[in-house]
Amino acid sequence: MGTTTAVSPLAPAAFPDLPRVDGVRFSTIAAGVRYRGRDDVMLARLAPGSAVAGVFTTSATRSAPVLDCQDKLGKPTSDAAAILVNSGNANAFTGRNGRDATAAIVKATAAACGVPEERVFTSATGVIGEPLPFEKITAALQQLAETADPGGIDRAARAIMTTDTFAKGASVVVDTENGPVTIAGIAKGSGMIAPDMATMLVYIFTDAVIPQSELQDLVSTHNAQTFNCITVDGDTSTSDTLLVAATGVSGIDVSGDAAFSDGLHEVMQELAHLVVRDGEGATKFVEIAVTGAANDSDARTHGLSIANSPLVKTAIAGEDPNWGRVVMAVGKSGAAADRDRLSIRFGDVVVAEHGWVSDDYDEATAAACMKNQNLTIGVDLGIGPGKATVWTCDLTHGYIDINADYRS
Repeated sequence: MGTTTAVSPLAPAAFPDLPRVDGVRFSTIAAGVRYRGRDDVMLARLAPGSAVAGVFTTSATRSAPVLDCQDKLGKPTSDAAAILVNSGNANAFTGRNGRDATAAIVKATAAACGVPEERVFTSATGVIGEPLPFEKITAALQQLAETADPGGIDRAARAIMTTDTFAKGASVVVDTENGPVTIAGIAKGSGMIAPDMATMLVYIFTDAVIPQSELQDLVSTHNAQTFNCITVDGDTSTSDTLLVAATGVSGIDVSGDAAFSDGLHEVMQELAHLVVRDGEGATKFVEIAVTGAANDSDARTHGLSIANSPLVKTAIAGEDPNWGRVVMAVGKSGAAADRDRLSIRFGDVVVAEHGWVSDDYDEATAAACMKNQNLTIGVDLGIGPGKATVWTCDLTHGYIDINADYRS
């Protein structure tokens, strides 16, 4: 499978030292699903009573593991649980083979971990349309179950990677009203990123006590402002999965706690940003801040139209302050806009205002701004109170190189 070997220039200096989350144990193994010489399956074992919430791709061609997970969420139980993830093969668009593979993996995981099948959540990521060699995974499950330990989250982050150039993790210790709780998460994603809930998988763990329904509400709310506001290439995956597990082992109830909600949002946003920073071939991390739209929904529509425009993204890659491409992207979005009220800035440089190039515009200053690795494009529609922020990256030859060679 073709993958890039160079680490993204936008990557952090190192994988963070994530704290252990009581009630979670991890293990990984090289099952040989597609890759050679690296772990490609990870298992997370969750303490009895863990609450599990999630959001998933809304793709009409979503995978068998996604459909299986969706069916299982929200059912009250005091049993332990497990999350099993493989990389290299998405187990998507595989018909009955996909359903049979998922069922076999769930059954084997349940037996190895001593949990009900209804408490096994699986994910798969990688090539679409190829039968998953699930026997390689089921053969490894006993070893995975026996070797799980609380300190293996960094290995888990690496095992779920596909075209990712670096493992992604984020954490926070939150001082809630009832005491401190820990939140730690990992993610994979680099291409096929335009979440509609990208190929993107996210797993977040906390030792807090919180009802499943409340956790689900928080996850759905924060997802709309984090993962659903990123895009690398405008393509929504068949496999996007975000699961959040609250083990409750700390004994600290965070129901209705604003600090916990803020902490969860912080971890989710950091992981979302890391996915963009590992965008295939990316050299620029771009924040698009839209204000003055008719409403927040329109602002997001405008932001994603700009973020997904190949012309905008290639101009950013070429460090060209071509505001005309931003004007084009606003105009085609379908959301309300008034040409003569539109203002645009690159960083702190106002390039256009009130429907015309700014009187103070200086090309050299704008071009210098475009050389920054972290770039903000500000767009004000001038017609209402709506606002939204989305994040994307540039589009370079590297993206083509990676994806032209993906299956070879």
